[in-house]
Amino acid sequence: MSLIREKQKLRSFNTFGIEASCDFFTEINSIDEFKTLVNTETYKNNAKLIIGGGSNLLFTKDFSGLVIKNNLKGLEIVSEDAETATVKVGAGEVWHDFVMWCIDKNFCGLENLSLIPGCVGASPMQNIGAYGVEIKEVFKELEAYDMVTAEKRIFTKEECHFGYRESVFKREYKDKYLIASVEYVLTKNPKVNVSYGAITSELEAAGVKFPTIKDVSEAVIRIRKSKLPDPAETGNAGSFFKNPEISKEKHDQLKRDFPEIVSYPLPSGNFKLAAGWLIEQCGLKGHEHKGAAVHTKQALVLINKDHATGKAVFELSGYVMQKVFDKFGVTLEREVNII
Repeated sequence: MSLIREKQKLRSFNTFGIEASCDFFTEINSIDEFKTLVNTETYKNNAKLIIGGGSNLLFTKDFSGLVIKNNLKGLEIVSEDAETATVKVGAGEVWHDFVMWCIDKNFCGLENLSLIPGCVGASPMQNIGAYGVEIKEVFKELEAYDMVTAEKRIFTKEECHFGYRESVFKREYKDKYLIASVEYVLTKNPKVNVSYGAITSELEAAGVKFPTIKDVSEAVIRIRKSKLPDPAETGNAGSFFKNPEISKEKHDQLKRDFPEIVSYPLPSGNFKLAAGWLIEQCGLKGHEHKGAAVHTKQALVLINKDHATGKAVFELSGYVMQKVFDKFGVTLEREVNII
């Protein structure tokens, strides 16, 4: 088992670059290591926090307990036929590296999710999505281990209860399981999804008429790099807020008051609003608070501009939420996990 360290600084383990620390810290590289860890007194007697790439975390204080870095690796093709390939990937693998691996093998389904920060284990936890695609569309199952007994359990797609940036692991099973690996079923006869307007425009600008999955991936990467700050340069956690869902009645009222509002109809009859547009209309792009700021190119992103504390970022998010509610009567929800 990896060494359990005391009073570990966590700045390098969260993409916001927030200064925080924990009482105890360890890394697991195999399930055997996890099973050994579960039987230690340090594990039994402390609160526990599992982290991967740290790209969806905001530390507003030090963590009183044990932080466990999930380093479970592995990439394999479980099965394949003429149409599909089922791949199994360790929770500790870097998500973007996994997507690039799929593209190299011409496995289709994840190219729209290129350059999303973080590790594979986080993908089913919040049903990650971007540019018209969510992982639930290609998800098969995942292997997880009970945080108390270390017993293995397989979760099917149905058992994960995927929703918009939601799953059972953010609700009733929050902090109850260690995700070890995820299986996806990808297609070998690529049918690209370019329904998202920005991708279409990017491909047209590049003169691509018959895009491959590699073309789509490269277009997504260019779009993300043009809009989103690199966590290695500017601390952030990507999209800080969810795009809110509202009723048709509320949408109709907002459409009358704000004809330019950006919205998308949902199968349920409700509408999804672009949170970034709402924030921008409140004049908050570039707004700063104690070293934290709303990103100037994408208002959905909050950044650690100048040695901000996690508390300052959290306060800024609350200010943004209040301003949006005051102007539109719409409640934003934080997507980032607040510690």
